[in-house]
Amino acid sequence: MKAVVQRVLRANLKVDGELISEINAGYVVFLGVGKGDTEKDGDYFIKKLPTLRICEDENGKINVNIKDAGGEILLVSQFTLYADTSHGNRPSFIEAELPERANELYEYVVKGLQAQGLTVKKGVFGADMKIEQVNDGPFTVIMESR
Repeated sequence: MKAVVQRVLRANLKVDGELISEINAGYVVFLGVGKGDTEKDGDYFIKKLPTLRICEDENGKINVNIKDAGGEILLVSQFTLYADTSHGNRPSFIEAELPERANELYEYVVKGLQAQGLTVKKGVFGADMKIEQVNDGPFTVIMESR
C-alpha cells in the first residue's frame, strides 16, 4: 500500500455535487492498494497514521500526532498512486489491486483507524470525487507499507 498524507486546515469531498464528507483540521490521506497487498499492509497504516507526529505543538514545532491534536482524517481510495509512467505518455495501472479486493482493504484501514478512536471520514470507492482542501504548511508525507 501507498499513501499520500496531507495536513489540512479543512477539506470536503463531493460526488455529483453532493457533499459526502468534510473534516476540520487533520489529514487528507490518499490510499492506494497494490497487487498482493494484505491486511498486514493495512495494519502498517492503522498503526502508523495515529502516531505520525506531523502536527504542530503550542510552540509551533512539528511534534504532535493527530490523536493528541484532536484532528480528523479524510481517507480517500486512490488507485492512481500505482501509476506506472515509465513507458509512453499514458499511465499504466497494472500494479493496482483489483477493485473488489482494494475496497476490502480500504474499508479494513478505515475500520482499524476508527477502532483507535479517530474520526475518519470516507470518500466513495470508485466514484468521480471532487475534493476541496486547504493544505496546512503545506505538509505532505508519502508512506509505503513495504
